[in-house]
Amino acid sequence: MGNSLLTADPMVRGYQYLDAVRQLALEPGMVDVTAHPRVRDRICLWIGKYIDAINAELNACLEACHGCFHPEVRRPMQICAAPLAQEYGIDGLCNILVEPTVILIDVGRIAPHDWLSIVVHEYAHAHLGSPGHDRRFFEVLSHLCLGVGLAPPIWQSNMEMYLRNWPHCASMTNPLAFWMGYF
Repeated sequence: MGNSLLTADPMVRGYQYLDAVRQLALEPGMVDVTAHPRVRDRICLWIGKYIDAINAELNACLEACHGCFHPEVRRPMQICAAPLAQEYGIDGLCNILVEPTVILIDVGRIAPHDWLSIVVHEYAHAHLGSPGHDRRFFEVLSHLCLGVGLAPPIWQSNMEMYLRNWPHCASMTNPLAFWMGYF
């Protein structure tokens, strides 16, 4: 997605990028950097400079997940980093209502070493075309975890709550710090 932005001005590229990913979210307000205009400008400048590199890392995670399935059963997907609105309290989301399915990851909310874990979780939703955390989700998530070298989930009595946070990703204390370049 970042390569489709033609302007050379990083600030403009950042604003254009955020506008583009808002259209891919379940609702545009899910992608937000509500803050003082100076902070918002700093975030957009950082995005304009570095989003292609961040998205390349996320695409490598997506490709690792694709590698766990035969090509004929892979669903078309795209993945993008995006600052998600704080009030939703989520690290990532999967929009199965668009084609191709879109995975948005707030890379500021989790440490880089956990990016693969959150991609695996959202990929399982995308693969199934379902938002739930049921037995089918458990099976696909287990398959993905084993395929990419993460610990698979263990069957639990309260599977829905358990799978919402599997694989576990530690949350960062200040999600906007990453987006401003303080990492």
